Amino acid sequence: MLLRFRKFTLLIFVAIISISSLAQSPAPAQRPTSTPYTGDLSGFDNAGRAERLQINRVMDTLGIVPGKSVADIGAGSGFFTVLAARRVGDKGTVYAEDINPEAIQYIDARLKKEDLHNVKTVQGKPDNPLLPAPVNAVLLLKTYHEIGEPIVLFHNLRHSLARDAKLGVIDRNGNGTNHGVGRDVVIREMKAAGYKVVQQEDYKKDGMDYFLVFAAE
Repeated sequence: MLLRFRKFTLLIFVAIISISSLAQSPAPAQRPTSTPYTGDLSGFDNAGRAERLQINRVMDTLGIVPGKSVADIGAGSGFFTVLAARRVGDKGTVYAEDINPEAIQYIDARLKKEDLHNVKTVQGKPDNPLLPAPVNAVLLLKTYHEIGEPIVLFHNLRHSLARDAKLGVIDRNGNGTNHGVGRDVVIREMKAAGYKVVQQEDYKKDGMDYFLVFAAE
């Protein structure tokens, strides 16, 4: 009788733990997203794009300086990856993350051509960027609207953030399907993932873009 009671108690305990873990797991976002880009990646490196997006100012805001570690989430062609790699220098590291294996291959070839040795490519998952080490800064450049599980992904990303790390999101206002997503949606989802917005900027190129900076709570 005592043995049965102990087994019953153990089953209840396991059930409580399972329910608790389930309740703490972030749920996927329930909103439309844009189809990830699969075209010619070289199109992202058109002349003057860095100036229009004010990338140097973005890197200043995120604290990207020599010696820091940076993650480019949804790196695509490696446009921002290369700029960040030159900024952090030989003592810094940039992780170029993308879920598209073709993008990873493209960036690897580009790094070899441009003789950059402080960049590591990472093929992540839709719900986890799988960064191998803590980073001081993260940027998502026109990528957030393609993420199908942002709350889960950024919840998982928290484990890869160094203390006082900043996370930047550059995107454009839209309905999710038109390669844009409202800034209020981003702020709400990031809050659900455990982040707070610490800065908002509107100095982007065409009045439609925005730049949000987050920190883990």
